Amino acid sequence: MQGQRIAPRELPNRGPHPLPKSLLPRKRLPHNPLRPPPSTVSTLLSETHRLLSEFDLTTHPLTRFSTGGSSGSDHVGDDYFLSSGDKIRFFFEEDAFDSQGNLIKPKDKAINKIGHYLHGLNPAFASLLATSPEDSRGWIEEMKARPAAVAKDLGFKDPRCLQSMVICKQPEIGGAVPPHQDSTFLYTNPPSAVGFWYALEDATIENGCLSFLPGSHLWAPIEKRLVRKEGAKEGTEMVDNDGPRFPPGEQYGEDKKPDEIKEKERKGEDAYVAGEVKAGDLVLIHGNILHRSERNLSQKGRIIYTFHVIEGGEGREYDERNWLQPPEEGFTRLYA
Repeated sequence: MQGQRIAPRELPNRGPHPLPKSLLPRKRLPHNPLRPPPSTVSTLLSETHRLLSEFDLTTHPLTRFSTGGSSGSDHVGDDYFLSSGDKIRFFFEEDAFDSQGNLIKPKDKAINKIGHYLHGLNPAFASLLATSPEDSRGWIEEMKARPAAVAKDLGFKDPRCLQSMVICKQPEIGGAVPPHQDSTFLYTNPPSAVGFWYALEDATIENGCLSFLPGSHLWAPIEKRLVRKEGAKEGTEMVDNDGPRFPPGEQYGEDKKPDEIKEKERKGEDAYVAGEVKAGDLVLIHGNILHRSERNLSQKGRIIYTFHVIEGGEGREYDERNWLQPPEEGFTRLYA
């Protein structure tokens, strides 16, 4: 899956790009020059390890990251999480603690993720978004596929960056993430989210790589949304989505679901396919595509860096009930 674009929005004057049906476990996709230079990958990985080793455990509320299942009632939702949109904060794996709540792993091997404003506050991660040699965030000379250029290729008019985070998938305790769609969490009206997912280490079946339901971005609607609990300072919940369930385009619709997928569902067969990647690969994740990852029970971690891009242009509304709300200066523009 080297630099492969996974189910992006429809490109201008081209047809939709579903996840290739040829993707099978342990099969990597052909080369595509979207990956950052190796030196940048190494820098981001080193910076991740520095953050993990230097954060202050004594003042931490020990917030654990939980996906909350289909109801969202158990999704992490304390103030430490909900106010992290313009900060760099650390969220623990649930299994890093014993039954009495004692931390049983070294802190650098206990963190599920770091987020959610790395692109705004950390120079190493901010440099990925630099748009010119004069950009104060730091120009990466060797980088061929800059996020702004990729967003333009995908048809974004005014792309905004948000929810940047490192996900660690720790050895032995890395938690499973159930099937989900990113626009459930970062909803715009109409949907527009695309995830930029950079592997900083190899992601394999053994250490919990992503798996996708091929082509589901074309026919799987955004039926639910994770929002802040109304009238409450803390807490999140899943609610029915009463807005558009697909991005604009005739290629989308529940009637696009292929008979092959329907037959597998009827037989109770798993239609997901694993997407193993090498360190440095960039995966683009359409906001409607169903994807998941399994637990990491291996001895090797799987560190990745990801952020999302939404359309901030005219006619797109970012919902005020989304769990992540913009900082005072607004979400980061990708175009200079």
